[in-house]
Amino acid sequence: MNSAVSDILNMGIRPNKALGQNFLVDDAAVQAIVKRVTESRLPVLEIGAGLGAITVPIAQSGVRLAAVELDERLLEALLSRAELADVRLIHGDILKCDLGEIASCLGGSIAVCGNLPYYITSPICKRLILSGLDIPEMTLMMQAEAAERFTAEPGDDSYVPLTVLYRYMYDISTLLKLSAESYYPRPEVSSTVLFMRRRRDSLPEGLARVTTAAFAMRRKTLYNNLAAAGIPRQRAADAIAAAGLPASVRAERLTVEQFAALAELLKDEG
Repeated sequence: MNSAVSDILNMGIRPNKALGQNFLVDDAAVQAIVKRVTESRLPVLEIGAGLGAITVPIAQSGVRLAAVELDERLLEALLSRAELADVRLIHGDILKCDLGEIASCLGGSIAVCGNLPYYITSPICKRLILSGLDIPEMTLMMQAEAAERFTAEPGDDSYVPLTVLYRYMYDISTLLKLSAESYYPRPEVSSTVLFMRRRRDSLPEGLARVTTAAFAMRRKTLYNNLAAAGIPRQRAADAIAAAGLPASVRAERLTVEQFAALAELLKDEG
């Protein structure tokens, strides 16, 4: 167990299972993540400071940093650490706090990193991709099953709306694969650290709405899902044909570029 964990546990703090707290205690993994996060020298927003395993070395690198932590016990412990004197430590819920205000305080363009709790990985990632913030890079740690959604290919069971949005905006690679032994307490699953570098400036208008509608019922055709979402049937049929897709196609068979083309054709639909 590394020293940061020992110090805080000695203060009587124990992980909160309800918050999905599994703290990274693998020093080699910490070094690899911090190197990746700080390489661009962009200001950093960290999601879930936890015990400070990532927070402290990022701060020591001299990169500007804001870290959001929901657990007030951990935040109080972090506030007492001299190494974090220049870090903006925020007590709050990443799903509710003002991301725009945080980014503005950091200078606008930011990198994002974090050890994401499994039960809110998708909501966090959806909020980030739809936030409109200038985020050239993300380094996100999550359970391996969740990571598969970001690297899935058309036809995979894990190919979902988030796959399309992130694959359109970012080049995504696996930085690390971590076993349960890398965490305290040990989870029942393994984890993956993904690195994402932005490849486009913005999402096409309506792409999020189209993908949400298209995947609403995986057993239904794309046409039926679009019609069920309120798009006039003839308009849906015409858009599918104009995109060069077969009438009976299902959403999970479309490539990211085909979804983007479909969104362009349907951008005037609410």
